[in-house]
Amino acid sequence: MSSPVSSIRNLGPAVEQACTRAGINSAEELRDLGADEAYRRLLQSGTKPHFIGYYVMHMALQGRPWNDCKGKEKDDLRITFDAICAEFKGSKASHKSEFEKVLNEIGVLPANPA
Repeated sequence: MSSPVSSIRNLGPAVEQACTRAGINSAEELRDLGADEAYRRLLQSGTKPHFIGYYVMHMALQGRPWNDCKGKEKDDLRITFDAICAEFKGSKASHKSEFEKVLNEIGVLPANPA
């Protein structure tokens, strides 16, 4: 029996919907693909690139808190993220609105701030 993507800590319904659009239909499939290949598939399916979403996925698949990514590890992930994004012409990381969306998804910010 398969588990939903949102059963992975730090990955909520919006990530699950994006994964479904990318043909990733379970937590097990996401784990098997790994964060890099899964993120490629997300970009191929139309998800806008965003570094925080990328490293949150890495942390989630390791069972770590989303904000545990720091220092050299974060720098190394940024290099890989940039390389993955470079595979897609015209891809540019978006800024504040996508950042806030990711924080809403993982529960750091309320969905509808007053």
